Amino acid sequence: MTTPSLTGPSLAGAIRAAMLTADPFAKAMATRTVARNWQAGRLAFVFDEALPDVPARPDAPQLLPPNAMPKRGRGGSERGRIALLHALCHIEFVAIDLALDAAGRFGEAMGRQFVSDWLSVAADEAMHFSLLARRLKTLGSHYGAMPAHDGLWDAARETAHDVAARLAVVPMVLEARGLDVTPVTIERFLAAGDQRSARILKRILDDEIRHVRFGTSHFESVCQERGESPPTLWKILVERHFRGAIKPPFNDSARRSAGLSCEMMAGVA
Repeated sequence: MTTPSLTGPSLAGAIRAAMLTADPFAKAMATRTVARNWQAGRLAFVFDEALPDVPARPDAPQLLPPNAMPKRGRGGSERGRIALLHALCHIEFVAIDLALDAAGRFGEAMGRQFVSDWLSVAADEAMHFSLLARRLKTLGSHYGAMPAHDGLWDAARETAHDVAARLAVVPMVLEARGLDVTPVTIERFLAAGDQRSARILKRILDDEIRHVRFGTSHFESVCQERGESPPTLWKILVERHFRGAIKPPFNDSARRSAGLSCEMMAGVA
């Protein structure tokens, strides 16, 4: 398998190369390289290459439709904890490409700060993936050992036409849901005596608050430019582009820290 060049004359070329890197660990390294090169001024703010419709994926894990995924239990047994860590590891892997795609697809119109924010998110997701993959190895498993959810990239396809829709669905729904469920997951690992995994998830939770805050901040800026009410437009876009329900319980403090309003915490009618 040939790994594309990690840097190029343009920001778009560098992002495209990272997205087309199939090996998960090479993708994580490529992503962090893109973020560092951008911050160091080594990539031109040029969008001369199209992003792939679907990022490159490794041969494993096997990707299944959501309704075909095996039950993994509640994380009490070691096997259940490994299955849960594998699922989270895959979420972080796909999140790398979601953040890269946001920077490369919408960055030209949204500006340099938008690019900086989402490349920093991509680098965080790459780090989260690496931490979880390393933890799986210490537990005698590895990323790719189990099937994984194939529906996560659907959000990118569904919102590729509109930055407001992308922000409304990915950070403000999908990542925000992580703020709600991760504390409970941390408690399960602590109850099982797995403090190392719990510490990794706490680090991820802290970073995800910042990621959601990027989403809410840029969404509010887009709404201001369009003369729209953020809660109203958010509900319209979520009803149109998100196939699922937004239900409590919510992690109110984390959501407030991330800039999500009470109207948005109330879900979609």
